Amino acid sequence: MRKEDLKTAFDLASELLDHEEKSPVRPYIEPDELASQLDLTLGTEGQAMAPLLATLRQLWDATPRIASRRFFNQLFAGRDAVATLAEIMSVLANTPMHTFKAAGAQVLVEREVLAHMAALVGFTDGEGMFTAGGSLSNLTAMILARNEALPDVRNQGLTSAAGRCLVYTSAEGHFSISRALGITGLGRHNARKVPIDGCGRMDVAALARMIEADRNEGATPLMINATAGTTVLGAFDPLRELASVASEHGLWLHVDGAYGGSVLLSRQHRHHLDGCELADSFSWDAHKAQGVPLSCSVLLVRRRGLLEKHFGEEAEYLFQTHSDYNPAQRSMQCARRNDALKLWAAWKHHGDAGYARRIDRLFALAGRAAEQVTADPELLLCDLQRSQPPASFNVCFSVAGCSSVEICEQLERESRLVVSHVRVGGRRWIRLVCIHPDLTEADLDIFFREVKTVARAITGAPQGSHP
Repeated sequence: MRKEDLKTAFDLASELLDHEEKSPVRPYIEPDELASQLDLTLGTEGQAMAPLLATLRQLWDATPRIASRRFFNQLFAGRDAVATLAEIMSVLANTPMHTFKAAGAQVLVEREVLAHMAALVGFTDGEGMFTAGGSLSNLTAMILARNEALPDVRNQGLTSAAGRCLVYTSAEGHFSISRALGITGLGRHNARKVPIDGCGRMDVAALARMIEADRNEGATPLMINATAGTTVLGAFDPLRELASVASEHGLWLHVDGAYGGSVLLSRQHRHHLDGCELADSFSWDAHKAQGVPLSCSVLLVRRRGLLEKHFGEEAEYLFQTHSDYNPAQRSMQCARRNDALKLWAAWKHHGDAGYARRIDRLFALAGRAAEQVTADPELLLCDLQRSQPPASFNVCFSVAGCSSVEICEQLERESRLVVSHVRVGGRRWIRLVCIHPDLTEADLDIFFREVKTVARAITGAPQGSHP
């Protein structure tokens, strides 16, 4: 790559960032219409730089502005400057993270990050790996649980002798658990959905009853998937109590902390993860509350040596030096991108204390949003969030007399903001996610004003009246 090309790329990036600031929500266009407007065809002959840059500008304009403070749709948002710089460095270096021979000092960076995260979870002799996302972290945990419960499965595969193996997860747990059951050969129908309590957490008593009943019917309970920060409500399952059930029945306990793992950095709120050190494995997405570029997910395990035991392979053509420093021996992947550097750089810059302040502020913003909903006669807070402050950064609510689905769709069509709707307790709610690192109370005021403006337009109610 020539320096001139790199300068062109950074000039374009600067231009696009300026455009993003002026237009925080992309113009809405239906997919079919968008496809007809963009020249995305790949042909035999290459394209010159000038028309290619023009197409890149068009693509940027049609891409959702996830870094904008008008984006509330996902469990991630914003842009960390230091992490983004490190990400650019990783792309330029193009370092494969499978051996020390290929990655050098980057392996040391990755080891430091993983050790620090394991210590925060309480895995004093733990280890970990980077994955391509929370779903793959959960899949990896399930493979470990399966292999530990069925010792010869890695060599011989699943046999009829294994019987029906069950995985227990909250009714509000992530869909990746069912998908992982299908991928691992355990079967999607063997996901046992445990009811939730009045706060959206897994019902421990119901779980214990289900395990006993399943055992009596001849099934093999294998794993409990606890969720630390559910996707919809942001609820934290009671980990210490679940660890007791897992220990009593000899089950693997995995904590899906993809969303809520970063809460461990807050002294004020880490009690939500009390007992996490008793788990066998723990997933953590740093691209969520820590704000590093997608994707940046980690799976941590309590016992050192498990990863190489279940993923290590012989490959003399690859593993030729420094056997203790070859991450591919402890990973599902071989050559993979360097996701550690951007997290390390951001963590080095913010420190534990800086991240703690961010987590505390995001909790406070979610609390403020819930208070605004409660105080507004036009708005209604979700039933499961009325009895206590938000469990994390999610606030689910509706507008009286108006469809949450219609509101969310109209907000996006009019390029006002982007937010999602969710189903809880048989009805639809708007899910506000307060996770953007630069979000302010003024942004919340704008959010609710836009929601109510669109709701009044849908219902035909005059400005200032109850829809």
